[in-house]
Amino acid sequence: MDKLSVPHLPVIVVGGGQAGLSVSHFLKRRGLDHLVLERDSVGHAWRDDRWDSFCLVTPNWQCQLPGYPYAGPDPDGFMVKDDIVRYVEGFAAAVKPPVREGVAVTALSRRPDGTFALATTEGGYTASNVVVATGAYHRPNLPAEAARLPDGIVQVHSSGYKNPGQLPPGGVLVVGTGQSGCQIAEDLHLAGRQVHVSVGSAPRSPRRYRGRDAIRWLDDMGQYAMTVADHPKGKLVRRQANHYMTGRDGGREIDLRRFAAEGMKLYGRLAAVRGPALTFEPDLRAKLDAADEVYLGIRALIDRHIAERGIDAPAEPAYAPAWEPQVEPLSLDLAEAGIASVVWGTGFRSDWSWMDVPCFTGAGYPEHERGVTAVPGLMVVGLPWLNSWGSGRFSRIAEDAEHVVDAIVERTFPAEIAPLRAALGRG
Repeated sequence: MDKLSVPHLPVIVVGGGQAGLSVSHFLKRRGLDHLVLERDSVGHAWRDDRWDSFCLVTPNWQCQLPGYPYAGPDPDGFMVKDDIVRYVEGFAAAVKPPVREGVAVTALSRRPDGTFALATTEGGYTASNVVVATGAYHRPNLPAEAARLPDGIVQVHSSGYKNPGQLPPGGVLVVGTGQSGCQIAEDLHLAGRQVHVSVGSAPRSPRRYRGRDAIRWLDDMGQYAMTVADHPKGKLVRRQANHYMTGRDGGREIDLRRFAAEGMKLYGRLAAVRGPALTFEPDLRAKLDAADEVYLGIRALIDRHIAERGIDAPAEPAYAPAWEPQVEPLSLDLAEAGIASVVWGTGFRSDWSWMDVPCFTGAGYPEHERGVTAVPGLMVVGLPWLNSWGSGRFSRIAEDAEHVVDAIVERTFPAEIAPLRAALGRG
């Protein structure tokens, strides 16, 4: 690719979601020319890749995009899907980013002179710096077992699920109990469907405890500001699943045990599929107990915080499990159980195959320190636990975006750095 034949910019941001828009906000504040390339449209993931009843699990007051905090009438509520789209679109309107929608970046490489070459669906670009703001959840993760189900079974990944009416009449098997799997299982359960759930290893969290939302307590305790460097697990925390709960109907806990007491059928991890015959690992009790252990650990953390600071907070009754499995269910025949559809709540795979730059760990994940990679000029933002628990949420994207922009400003690159420093000196 001839450098003279393509447009060159000081910075190109790949991805126009809330992370990329936040980077654009700080780049504009620093007067640095840049372009944001967005494969779809601003707000696309919230608008098109979520189910109808989707809402945030974090309270509205945690929506703190830079210069655009939540300003609605219900700070302790939870935005539903359409409100989230309006919030992101409103942020974009306030930032006025130089964004090109409908332009996908198909390849990124580093040139011998240290600049970057980007191939896109509208042609090539070069840039002195690139910020990758595409998140980490790129492709639905469908296990090999999906191909072994009978042809008549309707299969939907969580990213394609919209509502119970989308699925044919009959029972539904939900595989996986991360946030999406649990909330979709609840959505189907509330609609009166017979729901079967293969339980995963994600932990659960209290919703309200001792008179306040648990997230308010945890935020006061500095949990969302804790960095990867300070976390006992270090960078391993980036592999940790999110706790499941919901903001639906004002927010509540998701308790799979209670659902089971109401008729939901629970199983351990899906082990094998042979046509309509499914087998499961004998680990249902262990999975439920492990989720409860985290739940009770959060309650204990809040109790300790209240006691140490002498806070006047109402007491809570001791936890009592709503249901216990009497046996470990090891098999399920889809036909006999009347199950007509399967929802795969099995998460996503990252796809960095378009990036031909030496910035990855042996596991194929971008190696970085708070978004700054070892490749000069290459940054990442919008990843879970980029720096803190709040990094993958609306609450602390601003801090991460400002940090990577500061790193770009501090980096010496030809022609741009001198006037930039002068401008910063005046501002």
